[in-house]
Amino acid sequence: MQKVLVKVVGTQTDDAGEESRIEFISVGTRHEKNGVSYISYRESELTGLEGTTTVLKLYPDRMVLLRMGAVEQKQEFCAGQKRYSTYVTPLGNMKMGVFTKQLAIRDGGSAASVTVAYDLEINDRWQSFNTLSVNIQEEESNECQGIAR
Repeated sequence: MQKVLVKVVGTQTDDAGEESRIEFISVGTRHEKNGVSYISYRESELTGLEGTTTVLKLYPDRMVLLRMGAVEQKQEFCAGQKRYSTYVTPLGNMKMGVFTKQLAIRDGGSAASVTVAYDLEINDRWQSFNTLSVNIQEEESNECQGIAR
């Protein structure tokens, strides 16, 4: 298991055309098993998911996002397909639908990246168009000095 820096950039555009953007860097881990890359990191309070660990499972043709902790979720992203999941929170459960419009996964060597564009539905109602960009870079021992963890 290797330590990695995980940079996450997400955008959300609602039906009024208003865009919000979030960006953060977290220290995480990466390992491979049976040809699948597993990237694990702690969510930031910026995302509203403090106390949650996110695991990304990178396959050649899809990504599975798992959240455990303050919220629970398993969401699969497959280009051109809609997938459903249940988002479990302390305030109740929500049915989520994700239609993945674009998905690009680059995984190799000491770095990986994922870019996904998707429509989000909650309880069968369209909520927003979203993009998610995740860049994973092997951590070098001196590179992370001074980064809040």
